Order: sequence, then structure tokens, then C-alpha cells
Amino acid sequence: MIGTNCSQCPSLSRTGRRLFELSVAGFLGPWRVLYREHELISLLVRRDLLTRTSGTLLGWGWTFAQPALQVLAFWFLFEFVLRVKVPGKVAFLDYFLTAIIPWLFVNETLLKSLSVMDDYSAVYRRTVFPLKVLPLLPGLVTGALYLPIYVLLVAVLEGFPAIGKAALIFLVLWAGVMPAAYLLAIAGSFVKDLRQVFPFLLNLIFFLTPIIYLPEMLPAEVRQLLVFNPFADLIVAIHGLLYNTPVTLGNVLRPVLWWMLLLAPSWVLFHRAEPHLRELL
Repeated sequence: MIGTNCSQCPSLSRTGRRLFELSVAGFLGPWRVLYREHELISLLVRRDLLTRTSGTLLGWGWTFAQPALQVLAFWFLFEFVLRVKVPGKVAFLDYFLTAIIPWLFVNETLLKSLSVMDDYSAVYRRTVFPLKVLPLLPGLVTGALYLPIYVLLVAVLEGFPAIGKAALIFLVLWAGVMPAAYLLAIAGSFVKDLRQVFPFLLNLIFFLTPIIYLPEMLPAEVRQLLVFNPFADLIVAIHGLLYNTPVTLGNVLRPVLWWMLLLAPSWVLFHRAEPHLRELL
């Protein structure tokens, strides 16, 4: 009945306001950490990149050679062995390469987030250290590897004006995986078995994402399941930005909704787990 007094309305209002505040904190928090600790973050990123290539003949060359060779292997498999073809104006090679590199970035970032607390435990175990820095590192290090290759690739395929689009794609992806990185950093620290299961889940998601095929190539009943895969929407949006292929409002709203749902829990859980991490590791 309209006008009936709702005794729970004030509490619901406070809950909604608190949830909004936590979501804002989950969005702004990582950026504030990035700004406040930029010198430390820069040092750790350089350290990680140097450690990867220390003592090798190519040195820094391996920083870009490794992801490039990985992409080349995928291209050889699908172009010459499986001979995958996609209908439409976009060539399969262009379609595939502009999707696989963002996927590799997301995949590697999420996997490294699971073990990032263990990887840097020697750094923060006995010293005062801003732990909220650590979940940012997998995305920054992986981005330093894949972003130059992606920018160069897009410039070759679409021309230099498209470089800005390539940079925007990676910025959005990095911001998009931040909440998941914080959640996985905590989950990987407390549930070690997740490190064994999660790579299998990512492989499954890869084959359920339109990277080696167009969504239109799937049967209609299977295609409907893609709405539950935010990565599928991201790939569709990336191709739409680069090639002006069709993009629906749902392709944009669904990933944003998933991202917003993770903002508050990721920041709250990490904040509350901080005091226990030094004891755990």
C-alpha cells in the first residue's frame, strides 16, 4: 500500500550508501596506490622484467620475443594447420591477432595474481610494506610485455591513427582486471588448490570466447551462452572498436556490470586480509 511506513527503509538506505562508498573506494583505491607508490611500483616492475631476462644472450630482447613467439605459434596453428576461416570483411589473421594479445594479457595477469603474494613474500614479510601495491604488479608487468607488441601490430594492420585505440584497449583491460587481481591475490594465498584449478578454468573460458571464431559461427543455442562470458563481450567490443563490426549495448553493459560487482568485495576483502598475510606466508 502506497504510503505505508517502511521500518527497514533507513537500514536499506544505509546499506546501499555503504555499498556505493565501498564500490567507489574499490575503484579509486588502486589508482591512489598507483599514484602514491609510483616510485616503488616502477622499481618492482623493472626488477621483475630484469629478472626474467638476466643472464640471457638476448637480454631485454626476450621481453618482447617471448609474447611475440607465443602469438606466432597460435597464428601458425590456426592459419596453416587448422586452416580456420571466418566470414566477413575482416581477415582471420587480423581478427585473431587483435583478440589473442588482449586475451594473453588478461590470462597471464590473472594467473600471476594468484601467486603474487607468495612471489613477493620475502619483500614484505619482515619490513613495513604497502601490500596493496602487489596486486597491481601482474597487470603492469604483463602490460609492459604485451602493450608495445599490440600497439605495433595495430599500427601495421590498421595504420598509425589506430594506435590510440590500441592503447585505450589495454588501459580499459588493465582497469577491468584490477578487482579480480585483488580477489585472486587473496584467494591464491588462502586456497592453494585454486592455483591448480584456475588455469584449467581459463583454458575453458578461452574456447568459450570468440577469438578463433566469430560468434555467428556458433549454433544459436550455444551462442546464447556467451552472454554469461564477459570476456566474449570484451572481444566483440574490441573488434567493434578496431573494425566497426556490430556491437550491442549488452556487449558493453555486461562487462561493466561484472566489474562493478567486484569492486567493493575485492577492496574490502583485501583490506581485511592484510593483517593476516604476513602471518600466513
